[in-house]
Amino acid sequence: MGRIPYTVVMILYSLHCERKHTFEAWFRDAAAFDEQATRGLVSCPHCGDTAITKAIMAPSLNKAVGHSLEARDPEVTALRQSLHDLRTAVETHCEPVGERFAEEARAIHYGDAEERPIYGTTTPEEAAELKDEGIAVQHIPWLPDEN
Repeated sequence: MGRIPYTVVMILYSLHCERKHTFEAWFRDAAAFDEQATRGLVSCPHCGDTAITKAIMAPSLNKAVGHSLEARDPEVTALRQSLHDLRTAVETHCEPVGERFAEEARAIHYGDAEERPIYGTTTPEEAAELKDEGIAVQHIPWLPDEN
């Protein structure tokens, strides 16, 4: 079997402070946000306020009609746009490690490398081993650039 894309999962939250400034921040998961916010480690970049809460977020939808299948099914259009947005976010905010994904994810997990979001490729067997070790990885459907 070939190598498939995996990444350490990160969640982008839209946040706001008590003064209603809005901003975005990445977290490993909801628990990480809750723990950091409770400890006052998340602050507004506009005013420094540490009373931060999650804002209501709406998905970004592509309004343009594309291929004939998309013209018949707006859900396909929305799914394609979501996958495109996900790929853009991963490529923008995560470090590409290529075929070294499994070894780099282990090094981060066990504290032998700097903690950071990464993406790359691995075999399904390697991904299963990482999950067995308690390392959070996620397969991402990767559309070709032309899509």
